[in-house]
Amino acid sequence: MQRKTLLLQISRLNKLHCRFNQTSSFSSEKTQYFLSLADNNGDPVYSDVPKPRPGKSQRKPYPTPMKELIERAKQEKELRKSQPCRLLEHPPANGLLVPELVDVAHRVYRARQLILAGLSKLVQFIPIQRCRFCYEVHIGPVGHEIRTCTGPKSGSRSATHVWRKGRGSDVIFFPKSFHLYDRVGKSRVVHDDSHSVPRIPAILELCIQAGVDVEKYPSKRRTKPVYSIEGRIVDFESVVGVDEMESNLFLKNVNDSEVGVLRRDSNLELNDEYINLIELSTMTLNSWFEMIGGAKKIMEKYSVWTCGYCPEVQVGPKGHKVRMCKASKHQSRNGLHAWQEATIDHLVGPNYVWHVRDLNGPPLRNDLKRYYGKAPAVVELCVQAGAPVPDQYKSMMRLDVVPPERDEVDLVA
Repeated sequence: MQRKTLLLQISRLNKLHCRFNQTSSFSSEKTQYFLSLADNNGDPVYSDVPKPRPGKSQRKPYPTPMKELIERAKQEKELRKSQPCRLLEHPPANGLLVPELVDVAHRVYRARQLILAGLSKLVQFIPIQRCRFCYEVHIGPVGHEIRTCTGPKSGSRSATHVWRKGRGSDVIFFPKSFHLYDRVGKSRVVHDDSHSVPRIPAILELCIQAGVDVEKYPSKRRTKPVYSIEGRIVDFESVVGVDEMESNLFLKNVNDSEVGVLRRDSNLELNDEYINLIELSTMTLNSWFEMIGGAKKIMEKYSVWTCGYCPEVQVGPKGHKVRMCKASKHQSRNGLHAWQEATIDHLVGPNYVWHVRDLNGPPLRNDLKRYYGKAPAVVELCVQAGAPVPDQYKSMMRLDVVPPERDEVDLVA
């Protein structure tokens, strides 16, 4: 009798398990359906507040899975064995420009200039706060009270920030990269050339390699593709005056202190029509999205590398060999960087800041930080100046969340 009841209970459990699997699979398919439907309709996908990096000793996550990278390396190795000498056909690996990305590079270069000029005017109306001991930035007249400081002696201050007046250069971060005159023939900068090769913002170097001509930073433009002989690049194109141009470029250190500084460009037209703060903020915000979107398109063809442990970025087919890494495990690498594929956040630092709904209200409290949202500093500055909130950042800024009042904190679960 007991055996029959036991078998009956087991059969009932199996039926419930089957029903649960069917329900869960149906719910997952339904969720995927609605997500795909949202993508097809053009609705922005939900994006939460970005989480801080787990620790400085941990490596950055790989954008491409490691299995795919290993498979790609195996295919390239087999191709070199099957065809030791071959003509590279596809740009930009063969030294030629990608025709459809030349105009995109010019638009990204123009958008960057408009952003720098717009920020130099917006900071005159919207105050910016910068922590004295870390890289935290806050948009508003008074700094927030959220304890997230990681600077020196932050433990004695209970991770409280010490605010000072910030500048426009604190809003957006353009990491610098070594400029490559010949991105295919001499794609790596060695340690001995680190003081003779100029360093410019990586977004500017990406535009130059994609087709933008800057007089101060010349770049070699080929008319014929290069050859690959057993993995080495060989160029049979004869260029007149190359040695002279290389000597002028690499034997003297170019003064690039003014590159990336917020200033008015002679070719940039910000006339009196942009005196209106709302129009200026909207124009700056549109330039931000144009620069980010264009840079993503260029990065699909032109390689950009970043160190897995530090913010160093290098634009080109390979990372440089300058021993300047001071991050975790740099002793085992003899100061060399641990290069990996970069993303748009590595090329242009978004510098996420807390979103403030009312600039004239009380400062943001530490015990209510889970109710506050974040946004890139450029987006937050433009929104505070009067620009409309972008759809892709509405969920990240948590505009649909109402933070409790001071006397309601204990009543919230």
